[in-house]
Amino acid sequence: MPPENGKVQRGQVLVYSIIGCPHCVRAKNSLRQAGIQYVDVSLDMFSPEVQQEAVRLSGGKSSVPQIFFNEKYIGGNQELQELINNKEEWDKLVTYIEETEPTKDNPQPPDASLAKNEEAAGMLLKCEADEYALLIGQLKSEGVISSKSMGLFTKAKQGFTGKDFVKWMKETKEVDEAKAREIGQALLDQNFSHNIKQQQFKNDSTVYTLLEDTFSQALNASTYECAVGSATEVGEELRKLILKLYALFISPDGTAVGYRGMAKSKEFEVYEKLSAELQRVDVANITRNDKVAFFINIYNAMVIHATIKKGAATNLWARYKFFNCSYYIIAGELYSLQDIENGILRGNKKGVGMLRVPFQNGDPRKELALEKAEPLIHFALNCGAKSCPPIKTFSPKGLQEQLTTATVSFLESEENCSVDEKNGTVTLSEIFKWYRSDFGNSDLEVCEFLLKYVRDENKKTGLEKLLADKKVKLRYSKYDWGHNGKKD
Repeated sequence: MPPENGKVQRGQVLVYSIIGCPHCVRAKNSLRQAGIQYVDVSLDMFSPEVQQEAVRLSGGKSSVPQIFFNEKYIGGNQELQELINNKEEWDKLVTYIEETEPTKDNPQPPDASLAKNEEAAGMLLKCEADEYALLIGQLKSEGVISSKSMGLFTKAKQGFTGKDFVKWMKETKEVDEAKAREIGQALLDQNFSHNIKQQQFKNDSTVYTLLEDTFSQALNASTYECAVGSATEVGEELRKLILKLYALFISPDGTAVGYRGMAKSKEFEVYEKLSAELQRVDVANITRNDKVAFFINIYNAMVIHATIKKGAATNLWARYKFFNCSYYIIAGELYSLQDIENGILRGNKKGVGMLRVPFQNGDPRKELALEKAEPLIHFALNCGAKSCPPIKTFSPKGLQEQLTTATVSFLESEENCSVDEKNGTVTLSEIFKWYRSDFGNSDLEVCEFLLKYVRDENKKTGLEKLLADKKVKLRYSKYDWGHNGKKD
């Protein structure tokens, strides 16, 4: 498409972006409105070498978008918008890109051979059916599961007794009692059914409920009929899918998301079905990196899922309910957003407004908690910066490098980290106030943490001077809780 002014564009505009980044969407929309043709390099679709090249070309910036007009480095979306609002400078730049052909020294689009060979998420593919899931379907359809008394004052809306199950198995599957009990135990072990008091299947009046009925308040409370993959595979699959879904419904200016439209989409219907896969994943026998990557991905996906189903939290009480009462069933247990962040990823520490730690003694979820808090998760669980980090899905391989990239990107923003050497102050996002113990026990220790990840030379020099003088005062910028939902 030629520019709107009818002139042929001889130069090349290159944009490094990622799927679902609102700042990338806004930048590309602004270029289109100005009639500027551009080459979009989505870093999601290429190997890490391409991302490293983008960081090198932009002088160490790890955020996106990064924009180049031929050899001229423009910066990110904020810098682009400032240029557009400066009519004299913008007209010069437009004239330059219209009249100047690129040279061999200009940033070049990556070779197609570096693209990842993976299917786009968003369609539910045929899967290998799980025999126990099919069995649950038969129990439902043949009336074995029904309202059951669980005591003098307790009743299960949907359940079955051990003896009813054994009887049904013997009659319909022609198996003996030993085999029927073995299958009943397998349903417990694989997190299809549940009994709150014990995990041993018995051929008696003990009542068992389906996990989806026991934790019916969970966002993913339904039966998943396919065989379940590893925790790492499931976490990455869900995170990639919801990011693609997010990208489909973001506004052209990148400032709002159409959650209502998203809720009605076929893609979200697919996501809801796949999220039930989490009920049966094995998270007890995975490495620390697997665990951290898995729970970051699931947390981020659940935030979007909960926003679609419940709406955005708009005040203090709503935020409390959102983070404490939005749940997923994971590996047979119920987890809220607070449980994942403060229980698992922060090593079972009290979070904002919490009177006690998430997991008490005897809680099986406590065994999954990290031995100590991972401070870098705070820059992976949300995108509080003006420029989002170029990693949206985290994987165990190279996890620390990915977390470092997210942290570096977060600290690039002046709103999240600014240094006033003259007055001896460092102004930070309130995240550093809320989770202070994760970053250091004193203002100086927090500055030592920052120095590891700040790449801006002026900020780095300022921090070094303040640390040398041992005089520093931390201040905090107000956190913007405004939500990004469209008013549709």
